[in-house]
Amino acid sequence: MAWRSRSKLRWLAVAAAAATVAAAGITAVTSTSAKAAGPCGTVTTAPAYKHVIWIWMENHSYTDIIGSSQAPYINSVASECGLATNYHNLTHPSLPNYIGATSGLALSSLSAFDSDCTVSSKCSTSAASIFGQGETWKAYEESMPSNCDKSNSGNYAVRHNPPPYYTTLSGCSADDVPYTQLATDLSNNALPAFSFITPNLIDDMHNGTIAQGDTWLSSNLPTILNSSAYTSGTTAVFITWDEGSGGSTGESCATNTTDASCRVATIVISPSTPVGSTSGTLFNHYSLLATAEQLLGLPALGQAASATTMTLAFNL
Repeated sequence: MAWRSRSKLRWLAVAAAAATVAAAGITAVTSTSAKAAGPCGTVTTAPAYKHVIWIWMENHSYTDIIGSSQAPYINSVASECGLATNYHNLTHPSLPNYIGATSGLALSSLSAFDSDCTVSSKCSTSAASIFGQGETWKAYEESMPSNCDKSNSGNYAVRHNPPPYYTTLSGCSADDVPYTQLATDLSNNALPAFSFITPNLIDDMHNGTIAQGDTWLSSNLPTILNSSAYTSGTTAVFITWDEGSGGSTGESCATNTTDASCRVATIVISPSTPVGSTSGTLFNHYSLLATAEQLLGLPALGQAASATTMTLAFNL
């Protein structure tokens, strides 16, 4: 398909434009093309979205990804859809970002997770999360041996799988499932309202390379975008990175615009997102939570209540 590959010049040009937007502090949406040649920009008016999908990658800053020769597919998707050019993780290392993004807990409440610990009485929370707000949900975890697995195994890392850390969450044993279940749910028109997708340690770029992550997305994202859930116009997809490369444990990153380890790429894919749109508005993982809750008609949790949503910026 045309959206699966674009020339190197095309995505380098988009990357340069994105950098210019971010540097200038521009907050309005811009579009590099009025013609929809891919999954975005197929409608001008945002529909009522019924499904929100998050795909989380690992440990690379914005400039590691956007414009990188190792990530041609990711850059082609960014050029075909929406790119947040001033988007920030919350802190370092991984787990506090996963918990903060799904619960809205403030940085001061995330310190218990700073060691990237496995699930325990000390490394867990009774806080509410987007997984338990009343909507249907599933977390699709690549290489997870069994449902809601609380132990690391091979290329599965529980610290990249937030539901097991929520002690008051019901349904983890049924709805936190191996990634292979996603294809079945898509083919059976059984996609839940909220989906959280985690590739394994190789495919999410944590232990693997940027190129390996790019290859994984090129093989797996089309399954979503070609599904009836997406082509029917009711699904919005967000691809983000948990944290930038480097940084210090416990660092406050949500509004830190000077440290490169606090800035990550976030791509917005939806039928109503204009082709090649960019926004330099300051967003972060709380914005991602607020956006998903807004699209699904859910109340905002914690810091999401005061976060800027991405709905206007990307015509959602």
